[in-house]
Amino acid sequence: MSISFDKAFGVHQQALRVQGQRVKLISENLANADTPNFKARDIDFRQALRQAESGDAGLRTTRSNHLQSGGNGFDRAAVLYRVPSSPSLDGNTVETQREQAKFAEASVQYQTALNFLGSRIQGLIGAIKGE
Repeated sequence: MSISFDKAFGVHQQALRVQGQRVKLISENLANADTPNFKARDIDFRQALRQAESGDAGLRTTRSNHLQSGGNGFDRAAVLYRVPSSPSLDGNTVETQREQAKFAEASVQYQTALNFLGSRIQGLIGAIKGE
């Protein structure tokens, strides 16, 4: 009998990957809060998760020498630019307090997905050991 990790973990492994990418983007926004013309970005989580679940990276190639997707399960279509409430004069769209709130939210969601996967792994280990 073999175990399918895709079935065992379900959508949660893709959710963890997408949340990790979201945390990375928001941290890049915060790091570039003082960079002129930097545009804050975020991920449309639902769209990215749908793409990750379907395996549709969104890239179409017509020739064998075209670039392939990065294999992260979603494409840049899920990455959107954030519209600022009050744009700055230097063209930067990062609103530090808003980004910090989004970062805290994304970090909690990432930790939740990580905890859920951890409990699934513990359940599989228990099933293997016959507990």
